[in-house]
Amino acid sequence: MASYGGWKPYVPVAERRKKAEQLVARATRAGKTLSPIAPYRGAIAKTFWGKAWCDNLEQYSDYDSRLPRGRTYVRNGSVIDLRITKGKIHAQVMGSSLYEIAIDVAACPAKQWRALRADCASSIDSMVELLLGKLSAAVMGRICQPGTGLFPAPKDIKFGCNCLDWAVMCKHVAAVLYGIGARLDQQPELLFTLRGVDPTDLVNHTGANLSGAGKAIPASGKLLDNTALGDVFGIDIDTGPFADADTVRGNRTRKPSTSQARKSALTTPKPSVTAKSAPKGKVATPTARSSPAAMKKPKGTTDPGTSKTNRPVASQKLVARPRTTSKSAKRRG
Repeated sequence: MASYGGWKPYVPVAERRKKAEQLVARATRAGKTLSPIAPYRGAIAKTFWGKAWCDNLEQYSDYDSRLPRGRTYVRNGSVIDLRITKGKIHAQVMGSSLYEIAIDVAACPAKQWRALRADCASSIDSMVELLLGKLSAAVMGRICQPGTGLFPAPKDIKFGCNCLDWAVMCKHVAAVLYGIGARLDQQPELLFTLRGVDPTDLVNHTGANLSGAGKAIPASGKLLDNTALGDVFGIDIDTGPFADADTVRGNRTRKPSTSQARKSALTTPKPSVTAKSAPKGKVATPTARSSPAAMKKPKGTTDPGTSKTNRPVASQKLVARPRTTSKSAKRRG
């Protein structure tokens, strides 16, 4: 390919995209894993973190004249590899040739991070809300505040590219910077990795009030122990095999169980005479067989303890007569 004064001729977008796809396929067959920014149309970033990154770049006049060409490159899929680690960004961009880009980003100063954490920690409920960007307007404004927020200022960013453009920022670097915004749409936690801070610092104090230690304990006067419950309902409460029997039963006498009552009834001897219950208002007395002497009471006399009059009973009905033999029987003998 011919060059003009060291500059390579312009390569159409379709050809650059085809070359980028071929390079990615070749790297995959060789066992290398690339992390490209897929081509797309419309806005570069759509989430809070991606948009905030792009807005932060565009608000600085240092980058104003170089960023537009970078947007074209990142949209047509020219960024075939982009990796973000602590304080460093490494990328490959397909242009007239394949270019290597290295960007260094300073870590967030400890004092600045402590101030940011103090201002935001009480307003962020969870890590999920933080990474999804579901934050209040005040928290968003504090995080995006120029110079004291989480996003780097131009003085915190140093970059280099092996292309022949000696400008402060070439289009390949601009494409990578916009590619970071697109990547933060998918992996917002990489911003914290890049700045060397822990995102959990912004939420680790929020859940303290949700622990069980803060729950109110009922007053002792409102608690009923097992003995009190048993007295109320007239039952014995089983508190388990390791419960103290004296504590559970107290001084109350335990009623025999049904099986024990049956066993006691079987072993207890029955009385010889069982008196039937008299009707209500009458007194039942045991009835004994009357002797002949007792039967010979005068007519009209009453037994003590009863109100009924005893009728005289004929003695011949009660006393057996002696057996006699007839004269004819003696003669036969």
